[in-house]
Amino acid sequence: MGARGGAAYLAGLRDEREIWLDGERIKDVTRDPRLARGIRSIAALYDLQLEPSRVAEMTYISPTSGERVGLSHIQPRSIDDLIRRRNMIKTWAEWSGGMLGRSPDYLNAMVMGCAANADYFAHNDPAYAQNIQRYYELVREQDLCLTHTLVAPQVNRSVHPDQQAGGAVALRVIDETDSGLVLSGARILATLAPASDELFVAPAPSRSYAGAGNPRAFAFAIPVATPGLRFICRESFDVGRSSFDHPLGSRFEEMDCTAVFDRVLVPWERVFLYGDQEYCAALFRDTNVFNHAIHQFLTKNWAKAEFVLGVATLVAEAIGIAEALHVQRLLGEMLHATLTLRAFIRAAEADATPGPGGVWAPDTQTLLTARSLFPEVYPRMVEILQILGSSGLANIPSQASVESPALVEDIERFYQGATLGGTERIRLFRLAWDIACSSFGGRQVLYERYFAGDFYRNVAVHYVNHDKRPYTRRVEAFLAREPSPPVT
Repeated sequence: MGARGGAAYLAGLRDEREIWLDGERIKDVTRDPRLARGIRSIAALYDLQLEPSRVAEMTYISPTSGERVGLSHIQPRSIDDLIRRRNMIKTWAEWSGGMLGRSPDYLNAMVMGCAANADYFAHNDPAYAQNIQRYYELVREQDLCLTHTLVAPQVNRSVHPDQQAGGAVALRVIDETDSGLVLSGARILATLAPASDELFVAPAPSRSYAGAGNPRAFAFAIPVATPGLRFICRESFDVGRSSFDHPLGSRFEEMDCTAVFDRVLVPWERVFLYGDQEYCAALFRDTNVFNHAIHQFLTKNWAKAEFVLGVATLVAEAIGIAEALHVQRLLGEMLHATLTLRAFIRAAEADATPGPGGVWAPDTQTLLTARSLFPEVYPRMVEILQILGSSGLANIPSQASVESPALVEDIERFYQGATLGGTERIRLFRLAWDIACSSFGGRQVLYERYFAGDFYRNVAVHYVNHDKRPYTRRVEAFLAREPSPPVT
């Protein structure tokens, strides 16, 4: 099959998946008005990769089928391959302004990383290594879109999952059969689930559970439409308004869900890890799987920072404050954050090393440092946009008012800017509002704060695990030097 277009992607979503939104089961996610426009944006990404002018930079030749497949699936064999993949990822991210946090390339990169580290899975069971390699090829050759879950529901974080509602909350294996594992319980956050073909369930990187044969230690993948699996959606941020009124919310609703398992059968050929809590807990620590995922979302963050910087610059110019020193200092802060992200990505690529199977991965230490940047940077960029827009963000007419014949003269007179007419200034400020003030924008801030886990924990764990001895030995050597003789 190879790389597919938007129509093929949409056709694949019309199945028996169980998606619940606002108390009702959605019959067709591609047609439901609360989901359809966001799903069509994902379809547009698939169309983009097949545009004649872009296909060479967005795809590559499959080593098994000879078909063109999406470049986010590539197993990089050099730094040049990493840069090629990054350019492809950034093209997709730029199309959405970085507002699609879980575009398909994210999990494509992660699954590829798992396959490249197949030997790690083999230590748990040799069959699991074959399973993850076959699954990677399936995802690559059919160009599947994946969602994933890592975290148990937020019930009572002060106690072990086994102590939450008698152990019936967090996802667990309740039976083993000749056909596979049977699981019940729940996981969050399955972002993009209504728009995905498959659910990838991975062990949480920050939590391990003691005990052999652990029923909560596993990694596997199943179709979203698997019997017994249902997804409960939060309310949609696409409220049916026009793209003039809600330029982002009307396009990029990617939906967050709780995945509920009710005696779901996972075939053995879809199991990648099981029972060994040590291997599950260490997957992201002891392999370079997460390096590839971080490389993807840092590139998305770079595109997002550029987009928000562009909006802030236009807002400042539109109301004639761009020449003010304090405004330039705020815009300069946004610029420095954006360029710092770019520098981290390029440094991680420049210091990349080959890993298992000769697959190159960006530098771990650089990636971990960069990972902790955006949770602080993005909320600050949004805050600066609020400061620059100030009252202008709180007083924006809707498209209906702009198009009202009775208000045309008022709109052009009272809403004009230093560089824009009334209608165009309102269009710009509605975009700024959707970033900085709307429910869609608030979710984006929350998403970036916690996408890669708790910020404070990540920084602390990085510090604890990083080898500080070269720094401390240098200081100790300095302190041990013979004192300089007095000047006579």
